[in-house]
Amino acid sequence: MPDEHPLAHLQQAAEAVRQQLQVDDFNEAGVQRLAAFIEEQRPLLSRDNVQGVVLALGAFLGQCLVQAYQGEWASGPDGTTGVGFLGTRFFNPFYRVMLQFDNGLQDSVADFYASIPARLAEPPPKRSWI
Repeated sequence: MPDEHPLAHLQQAAEAVRQQLQVDDFNEAGVQRLAAFIEEQRPLLSRDNVQGVVLALGAFLGQCLVQAYQGEWASGPDGTTGVGFLGTRFFNPFYRVMLQFDNGLQDSVADFYASIPARLAEPPPKRSWI
């Protein structure tokens, strides 16, 4: 039996979260619901038992970035999984979900998601090589 596509588990997790959140698509409305859901769950989860939730919710946020902003699942320079854009930008949706769990709405995934067009419009970061 051939190996499952490496990204299939992320897409499956994202779809499961989409259904759980009862949203129609991987879009801004879905991310708004995700931010509210994280706030609902924050008091119920400790740092010790949040990891699985972060993985599932991060997969949903990442799939929203892929579909709405034409990103693609990729590996970052440090080996983490996230969403890349034209080889010039990389965002880790799992980190962003964890930030909101840690800090609340001051690090809202909805605010991050809304900032993507401006981030993508900025000139690519300059590389400074020694």
